[in-house]
Amino acid sequence: MASAKILEQKKEVVKEIVNKLDESKTFLLLNYQGLTVSEIATLRKDLREIGSDVKVYKNTLVNLALKEKNIELYDYMEGPNAYLFSKDIIEPIKIVSKFAKEHPALEIRVGFIDDKIADTKVISEYATIPSMEGLLTMFAGGLIEHVRNMSIALNLYAEKLEEGGEK
Repeated sequence: MASAKILEQKKEVVKEIVNKLDESKTFLLLNYQGLTVSEIATLRKDLREIGSDVKVYKNTLVNLALKEKNIELYDYMEGPNAYLFSKDIIEPIKIVSKFAKEHPALEIRVGFIDDKIADTKVISEYATIPSMEGLLTMFAGGLIEHVRNMSIALNLYAEKLEEGGEK
């Protein structure tokens, strides 16, 4: 039987995971088996730059935290997993998806995004969404197109009035 000290440490880890889940909009389970230490460090660095965190916990402790939050992901928790926690939804998924394409050893198993379980299909759809800057650029382009069309129409109308005024 585990000592009281070890049980208390495990309870603290479960509490830490629950707090991270409470603060996160995106939670991903990643199979990192086959990645080198430097590759994992690169992934962590890239995610840390956008305020995301990748941790490795024992699956049993994560499962206890997930049960406390009424989240059922036990079927995906086989083998070594890394867990991504992020307050942002799109950017960490884009980074992990890009990294997984470059490093086939990294596998995205499942996610819990914005209080819903997301399979790999949904996650890959999120990965294709343009960044916020890209979306704003597309929006501005759409607005400019309307202004351009209006200016062309007004110019043609002015030319028509000039022609009509001379006759």
